[in-house]
Amino acid sequence: MFGVKDLGKKILEFKWQGNLSDFITALAWSDNGKILAASTGNGDVVLWQSNKLYTLQTGSGESIDCLKFSFDGKYLAAGGQQGILKIWRISSPAEIEKTPPHSFNYSPAWIDRLAWSPKRNHLAFSTGRQVQILDVENSLNSGQASLLTTLNFQSSTVLDLAWHPKQDFIAVCGYQGTKIWNAKDWQDDPYILSIPSATNHITWSPNGQYLAAANQDNTLTLLEWGNPHPWVMRGFSGKLRALAWSSKNSPTGAPLLAAASAFSISVWEKQKDESIGWQAWLLDVHQGFVSATSFQPDTFLLATAAEDGQVCIWEKAKQLGQLLEGDNSFTCLQWDKQGNQLAAGGNEGQLTIWSKSLRGKGFG
Repeated sequence: MFGVKDLGKKILEFKWQGNLSDFITALAWSDNGKILAASTGNGDVVLWQSNKLYTLQTGSGESIDCLKFSFDGKYLAAGGQQGILKIWRISSPAEIEKTPPHSFNYSPAWIDRLAWSPKRNHLAFSTGRQVQILDVENSLNSGQASLLTTLNFQSSTVLDLAWHPKQDFIAVCGYQGTKIWNAKDWQDDPYILSIPSATNHITWSPNGQYLAAANQDNTLTLLEWGNPHPWVMRGFSGKLRALAWSSKNSPTGAPLLAAASAFSISVWEKQKDESIGWQAWLLDVHQGFVSATSFQPDTFLLATAAEDGQVCIWEKAKQLGQLLEGDNSFTCLQWDKQGNQLAAGGNEGQLTIWSKSLRGKGFG
């Protein structure tokens, strides 16, 4: 069970907690915030709705590593260690529970990254050094994988991928940086953001203006889409383990970026003076490695989770407003799209949901 440290405000309150069979690897909220999907290192896939868990898949000892709903909420896709892509049609959780998923086998490749197009039901997923782009509706109707293309990253195993939130581009990263393909012409050469090491994690800002890249040499690269001269931030105390953009712009006209490194989170804000670029402040409360960061949609309220078993809620991404304490390390964290609920997963399988307090003050 977890505790709530009294800091004078109650921004979130406990809503529900359950336990899965192994550490939680991924979380995904449905678009309306009514369904939460979770997966584990043992291979379980479950849905939570109205304080009840529904089991879509019982673990067999091989992990499910990535899990996401499609942009229109019609499908849930999952991939993992077995190299099998599974897709469920979304109806009520009780009905989904009774229906086997559609499966596409890519073993022995390990599917540990996937992303849906924000415009149509096209799904990108990694298979070693390649990314497959699947037309999901054609695939489910025919019963066979209908691939639009295969992107060859070449330099290494694909470490992360992300669709541009508004335009037809997909970014794929690994050794020597990031390649960005145009979905309108898959045969065209990709744009290349070169990095002298490897890029482990990438994320677009919600408005699509910026791409943040966490690099293995403990640097952070920020690319403004359309500007060939990225910013490179240095001086982090260790590997960048999590990135999160706010969907709201600061007064300078750009979103905030939270980057977790070791026990700290740095929050980056673009300055009006272009010669200064981006400046950061540190958030130092956690006593263990920070594993996840997430901004509440349309606000600057920042949630961070760490191996110290704590979830910190930062008002205006600056001041600690509430401390949620658990019994074990946290592995992942995610707000629903309405910003009314926050879910966190732990290394002992604990799945916890908090909701916005009706008495809460200081949101934003």
